[in-house]
Amino acid sequence: METVQADQSSASRLPERSGPAVTLKGSVFTLPILKLSSTDLDLIENELNLRLSTALDFFKNAPVVIDLEQTQDAEQALRFSQLEALLRKLNLVPVGVQNGSAEQNSAAINSGFAILTGQTVDRVVESRRHQIEETPEESNDSEEIRQGAASVFVTETSKFIKQPIRSGQRVYAKGGDLVILGAVNHGAEVMADGNIHIYAPLRGRALAGLDGNSESRIFCHSMEAELVAVAGNYRVFEDKVPADLYKKSVQIYLEGEQLKIITLD
Repeated sequence: METVQADQSSASRLPERSGPAVTLKGSVFTLPILKLSSTDLDLIENELNLRLSTALDFFKNAPVVIDLEQTQDAEQALRFSQLEALLRKLNLVPVGVQNGSAEQNSAAINSGFAILTGQTVDRVVESRRHQIEETPEESNDSEEIRQGAASVFVTETSKFIKQPIRSGQRVYAKGGDLVILGAVNHGAEVMADGNIHIYAPLRGRALAGLDGNSESRIFCHSMEAELVAVAGNYRVFEDKVPADLYKKSVQIYLEGEQLKIITLD
């Protein structure tokens, strides 16, 4: 009898929960994609060291997706456990793979990787889109933008925004262009499947051609960016934009797989 009373007394001291311990929601994230054309881990490490040497702080602890399309027919199988260890040593966090063969996907799953597909990304975007109250066409000023909330804005067509994009905010024009009259501030991110036009300083990140459209371009009135990308080809400005481009009106586009930035003056 004494034991039962002790248990009841102990249970009465447990905190009462007012809601669920966890929630699961969809969101949209722009993840760097690591495209492998070799399964040689030594070669991968050497080239990554070179590429990361100019942007170590920017990609430090960044999640990455590994694209396997060019390694499907490689003679040497990719050792996923060793690849994960290598990437973590370089302060990258591998979260999943895409475009792998059936055998590669099976090996990746056994090593703890997620399998990512274009359909998965589309479902996430669609799910997130329905959670966001879309701005009416006659009023282009989102209440969340005016308040500076950290959030994602998704639209299925071209998007026109008059207000500045604040740090922590992310705007995505799915299936169209993005036109912004205000500044894109440090820590903000703007994305579009089409072109991006910024008639003010670009101080954050701009990613055009998010659906892989290599013909997309970025135009900005004052080039002060942290990162720019077209169809997955990016350039990071960890310290400062080069003097010949800094605060200049520029356009950014792809020539082959090389990202070009030229002034409009």
